[in-house]
Amino acid sequence: MKKLFTLASLVALTFASCAKEETKSVAEGEGRVTISCEVATDVVETRANVSCTTPSKADFDLTIEGVDHTYTAYYDDIAVFEEDSYLHLGTYTATVKAGDVTEEGYDAAAFAGSQEFEVTARQETSVTITATIINALVRVDVTEDFKRYFPGGHSLKLTTEAGNEFDVSAQTEPIFFAPGAFTISGTAVKQSAESGAEGATVALPEYKHDAAEAQHYYTVKFDVESAGNAKLIITLNDTPVEEVEIEQELNDNSK
Repeated sequence: MKKLFTLASLVALTFASCAKEETKSVAEGEGRVTISCEVATDVVETRANVSCTTPSKADFDLTIEGVDHTYTAYYDDIAVFEEDSYLHLGTYTATVKAGDVTEEGYDAAAFAGSQEFEVTARQETSVTITATIINALVRVDVTEDFKRYFPGGHSLKLTTEAGNEFDVSAQTEPIFFAPGAFTISGTAVKQSAESGAEGATVALPEYKHDAAEAQHYYTVKFDVESAGNAKLIITLNDTPVEEVEIEQELNDNSK
């Protein structure tokens, strides 16, 4: 899903003398700049569409920096760029940002994008920037076989590298978090004994992913294979990453 809007920047190069004293040679060395920004919600490693709140043009800040010369201009509200603008000839990089990647949670997408461009004297330069999701995303799920093997229920917790914790026992939407490590831990309750005693609570093996990347969607799934010796299988994006024999390795703990 993409949204397209146009930002006409009001960037003006500051000279030592005032505008009315500007020399003809300097004025002729400027070119007009217009900036278009596309908001893209595409992510890697998922077959599902990501649904999230996308920013409007007023949510973006804009930074323009010189590449082949010293120049930096920062604006915290793109609404000030809705008029024609001129930059002195040269190479620049325009960067747009919206949202805070450190504010982790559901529907907490942050976006950023950059594009290098060249300004030519007395010509218009059109710049298109694609702002993409700069969070990593994760969703935790359990299979029906897992639920049948642990009919007493389960509790799962996701911890990000920043130390934020989320209950993902019944997660339906992805969590947006700062790229880096994340850990999933939890417990599950076995079937009640024939004597009527409550089912044992077992600690599930902790799963840690060390390097979640920006614009990547990670699906961690807990499954149970009950043919023969029962196994707990953890998959990441449908690829098995851990298998544990339940009876031998999982620790039984009294409720």
